[in-house]
Amino acid sequence: MQNDSRSPVVVIGGGPAGLTAAYELQKRSAGHRARVLEGSRMVGGISRTETNNGYRFDIGGHRFFTKVSEVEEMWNEVLGDDFITVPRLSRIYYREKFFDYPLKLFNALINIGPYESARILLSYFKWQVRPFRREESFEEWVINRFGGRLYMHFFRSYTHKVWGINPREIRADWAAQRIKNLSLFKAVWNAISGANDTTSLIEEFKYPRLGPGMMWEKTAELIKQQGGAVDLRSEVVQVNRDGNRVTSVDVKHWTEDGAEPVMERVEGAHFVNTMALRDLIHAFDPPPPPEVIKAADKLKYRDFLIVTLVLDHADPFADNWIYIHSPKVKVGRIQNFRAWSKEMLPDQNTASIGMEYFCQEGDGLWTMSDEELRELAASEIEQLGLAKASDVIGAAIIRQPKAYPVYDGEYREALDVLEDWILSLQNFQTVGRNGLHRYNNQDHSMLSAMLAARNILGERHDVWTVNVERSYHEEFELKKPGPEAALAAE
Repeated sequence: MQNDSRSPVVVIGGGPAGLTAAYELQKRSAGHRARVLEGSRMVGGISRTETNNGYRFDIGGHRFFTKVSEVEEMWNEVLGDDFITVPRLSRIYYREKFFDYPLKLFNALINIGPYESARILLSYFKWQVRPFRREESFEEWVINRFGGRLYMHFFRSYTHKVWGINPREIRADWAAQRIKNLSLFKAVWNAISGANDTTSLIEEFKYPRLGPGMMWEKTAELIKQQGGAVDLRSEVVQVNRDGNRVTSVDVKHWTEDGAEPVMERVEGAHFVNTMALRDLIHAFDPPPPPEVIKAADKLKYRDFLIVTLVLDHADPFADNWIYIHSPKVKVGRIQNFRAWSKEMLPDQNTASIGMEYFCQEGDGLWTMSDEELRELAASEIEQLGLAKASDVIGAAIIRQPKAYPVYDGEYREALDVLEDWILSLQNFQTVGRNGLHRYNNQDHSMLSAMLAARNILGERHDVWTVNVERSYHEEFELKKPGPEAALAAE
């Protein structure tokens, strides 16, 4: 970069948001050069595709569905014909029965029985007449839209399994963001009429034929072709600032052969961050004010691990994934990777099944050995009646820290403090799921990154408002810059 006349832009993190920011910048400006610094050995972040003995698997399934036109355009620009259209098939396992999801009315009625169905409807109408006046928690938000009885059956136990805390401690804005405009009435109407205007209930989606990592591996290639750089095994350990302007980052370059890491100071005119906010705040030198550090320390994360089992026979079920509500097992969701794409498997006479566990770094699940996790996953798939433990012929385990930002009672006030301080920095933006501490889908993480890149080029967008109390509106478009946005780009 030192010998390049273009304005240097440093991007911290090579996940969907970081790579999108660099791609957008390189595409729109010949006067800027993006350098992406990724601390791990792969691009894609939580949307990467891992491989083991030829089997490809996701870190949780990633659908490619959006109503944001710019995001869809980028997907098509990058992958084009490498996308396939996948029919969605998913179910909920509850009380030793499988419930179709999205809701199929007769399936639900048969499984839950007429008596309990009547109680669910009565509970729903009760809460329509006398709802919680203030929706502060996830529990209150869901009960107001589905009734207390349905909440008890299908939301409470699974939400506790995913987050590890009582749903009463989760803020309502998480439900508003993730479940969006769905209600019991709308779900039933969709089941009867076939209508569908809710993101949670889409019937098909696009998917890269070799998994979502294919999208980000190709994006990284295009960034380099357009004159940018993507450095792997390059961990940003310090963010240096002079007052309210960031000047450089210190990067630890490491290799897998165990050699001594090499340190480098990388200067830039602009910086785009995607690392977790809690880690970011502690990386600044000089440190932010004490109240900012205190706020960062209040942010919490939920970690995740996946045990991908290879079975000696083809698919034990046809679903893309199954939500496991049963408290009798620890697994929270089960993926069938062939149902996403046949090309994820090298041997079509086998099955590749992802057993997903939600946990905390350092807890009993996280610290299990790989062999113990394989045994646990094999025993639980047998306990669920999906396959026998003896059918397992291979396994791969991936642990993913900070997979989900937690929306607890402290997070919103803390996030407001962090947002105000970060916005005071002249040439530094933060985007993406962990960069905004917002449980965004991939497309909204990408959108925040696009806006950050356009801000560098002189436009004015608030990246913090992406996907805040906003559904996937059909008419949503990025605002075109007006005369007031004609600022000189550095």
